[in-house]
Amino acid sequence: MKRLILAFAVCFALPALASPLAFDGSWREQGFLRFSTNDYKQAGGTLQVTSDGTVSLLWRAVPEGLRGANAAAWSWTVAESVPATDLSRKGGDDRNLAVYFAWTDAETAAKANPNRAAALLRDPSTRVIVYVWGDDAPRGTLQDSPYLPGLRTIVLRQAGTGKHSERVDLAADYSRAFGGRPGVLVGIGISADSDDTDTRIRAAISAPVLR
Repeated sequence: MKRLILAFAVCFALPALASPLAFDGSWREQGFLRFSTNDYKQAGGTLQVTSDGTVSLLWRAVPEGLRGANAAAWSWTVAESVPATDLSRKGGDDRNLAVYFAWTDAETAAKANPNRAAALLRDPSTRVIVYVWGDDAPRGTLQDSPYLPGLRTIVLRQAGTGKHSERVDLAADYSRAFGGRPGVLVGIGISADSDDTDTRIRAAISAPVLR
């Protein structure tokens, strides 16, 4: 009996596992103006990405039950890479993969359409952290976006090929980037960008897990 009670105690002490945000068709591609789009193949737990002189964003709304998430994890692989570029400069700023996390205030979250990435990213109340595989800056480098005032980039991997697993503290990174605590996590996106260097990316990423 003591062993049974101990087993129950251990189970209840462990944190609940969050479900991955599967690539099940709920992710929708958002093109950028005149640019051709990337090739995304959604296969449940994995997304295959090919970018051949192209750029676009694959986006989905965060489910209501995960809008307070403070951490995320995923794994990613790059088989063909863009060269290192300076992501803090507008133009010429290609990167292999980028994972977007977008927050807004409760009032905006209640009325905004979280499936419309372009409108949400441009809203002055939105704050976005983009974790990237690109540039040649040291891991953890925080950069202002040259495009949007409410967007910050954090370099996780320098340009090049390989396979890695990532765990990020969203709350801590938000505080470092913007100060204070994050609002409501409303959207998440994945992008590949090879249009400026006219090169080719072949990559894959696992379905992100939010906690």
